[in-house]
Amino acid sequence: MNYHFYDFVGNLGVMLILGTYFLLQLGRISNSSITYSVLNLLGAAFILYSLIYEFNMSAFIIEIFWMLFSLLGLVRIYVEKRRNSVIAQETQPPDRKPE
Repeated sequence: MNYHFYDFVGNLGVMLILGTYFLLQLGRISNSSITYSVLNLLGAAFILYSLIYEFNMSAFIIEIFWMLFSLLGLVRIYVEKRRNSVIAQETQPPDRKPE
């Protein structure tokens, strides 16, 4: 059995996804955090990289969806932070000039 660089990258991706899920179950990270989505996105990307060399359709399909769901999470986080920022600006009292 030969162990190639792409095998290492794919295994690193698996460790990222499993490690992220483990941290989620321990309550160390939130499923609505940027860290959670980024680690899942990277894990899926690393696995997809390894699939370039040793293709497997089932693994390819699940990793594409894993990446899409992670990107969706990142977009949701961005939109929510932006919305909260706008709400915070709208609820602040207007500045008064000293008389």
